[in-house]
Amino acid sequence: MDIVELSRLQFALTALYHFLFVPLTLGLSILLGIMETVYVMTDNPIWKKLVQYWGVLFGINFAMGVATGITMEFQFGTNWAYYSHYVGDVFGAPLAIEGLMAFFLEATFVGLFFFAWDKLSKVQHLIATWLLALGTNLSALWILIANGWMQYPVGSKFNADTMRMEVTDFMAVLFNPVAQAKFVHTVSAGYVCGSVFVLAISAIYMLQGRYRDFAKRSMTVAASFGLASALCVVVLGDESGYTAGQNQKMKIAAIEAMWQTEPAPASFTLFGLPDLAAHKTNYEIKIPWVLGLIATRSTDEPVPGIQQLVGEAQSRIGSGLQAYKTLLQVRKDPKNEALRTQLDKHVNDLGYALLLKKFRPDIENATPAQIGMAAASTIPDVPVLFWSFRFMVGIGFWLIALFAVAFWFSATRKLDKFRWFLWAAVLTFPLPWIAIELGWIVAEYGRQPWAVVGVQPTALGVSSTSAGNVTASIIGFVTFYSALLVADIYLLQKFIRLGPQDTIEAPEDAT
Repeated sequence: MDIVELSRLQFALTALYHFLFVPLTLGLSILLGIMETVYVMTDNPIWKKLVQYWGVLFGINFAMGVATGITMEFQFGTNWAYYSHYVGDVFGAPLAIEGLMAFFLEATFVGLFFFAWDKLSKVQHLIATWLLALGTNLSALWILIANGWMQYPVGSKFNADTMRMEVTDFMAVLFNPVAQAKFVHTVSAGYVCGSVFVLAISAIYMLQGRYRDFAKRSMTVAASFGLASALCVVVLGDESGYTAGQNQKMKIAAIEAMWQTEPAPASFTLFGLPDLAAHKTNYEIKIPWVLGLIATRSTDEPVPGIQQLVGEAQSRIGSGLQAYKTLLQVRKDPKNEALRTQLDKHVNDLGYALLLKKFRPDIENATPAQIGMAAASTIPDVPVLFWSFRFMVGIGFWLIALFAVAFWFSATRKLDKFRWFLWAAVLTFPLPWIAIELGWIVAEYGRQPWAVVGVQPTALGVSSTSAGNVTASIIGFVTFYSALLVADIYLLQKFIRLGPQDTIEAPEDAT
């Protein structure tokens, strides 16, 4: 593996590991706020015990999330130095705001949540809990604004004098439609994750015959919040599909393994076997109109296929080469306004020309065959995207069904009547994490070969370091993170096994 592949592997491993903790933090923070709100409204002490118990598990998860998240940001300097140099003026701003606004807010109110129960009034502590939840969600917002810009780089422009991307409209970066869609979709998935966590652990207590009143209340909150969140994930995922259909057409085509343009109204492939050699999908089962409605919000617009998009990429590479050649001249004669005007005509395609750097250093002399190879390199890994997306969606619909049943049993007071349902809740425990990790694979794998879509190829973002250094750091990260995982699992299972030992058991018909 070369330095690019190793750097990508390291970031992927640390990101996927870190994201084991992020969604649970998001989900539990809101659930804690809901439970404490009920406590303040009813003054029933069992609800305080619910908040305190689930708060302990939240605290363990929060600490692990912080420990694994900090190392990710260091990698932008160690492994992706040229990426940081080239787009840091844009990408760095949301990261800085996240640290100053969101993380400090979150960290401050974590302390108040755990240590100020006897120092604050009920209402004051409730406000602290909701501010903790707000800080947690704001952290996700700013990170996803940064990631959304990588997917759809609005509000910025290449500066020929500094040879960097610079912000031209921060409001456009902030209200990037891709970022906004990713944020609401991601936090909703986190809420589902937290709800399944509470539902599954409560189901374990019900199966064991322990803390039944505590478990019923926890399951009731998780069922209601989880059902609403799971439905939101589907609706907001549809919005993410639409923004991708407008701005990342190759990602949509790869998810569908759609080599040829699909005429309107485009059908969605429910099942199929992608054949890369033949450029087709075998044994297709299609649902009419669905893809067209998701990707174009219409029934009369076709959805472009991979082959057409490769052709468009080839044209943009040609335009980008014009920009690159003009840029070389501008560097020699920076006061020539005619050259700068010519550069402005093609500068938005400069990143496409840089794809040729993978095939030869002097890209201005690229051959037609090399331009064709560069255009073909814009195709992401089709089978990975095709199957990851379908497994993710399948899990999502299973979670909706589970929460719907849980909500019905909660409303009819039958949560403890059917052991098959309790076992289903327990066995569902890992599925939200699997779906979320698959979702990130779709989002990030689908962006390849770009670090920033249309702006900087991934291969041009790495640091000038050795493969040996990156390999050594990967080994170190895997060792350290494995130790953290063991500690995390040990602490979680310890407190789950102990349970809310001092919980006050209220009558079954209590609020």
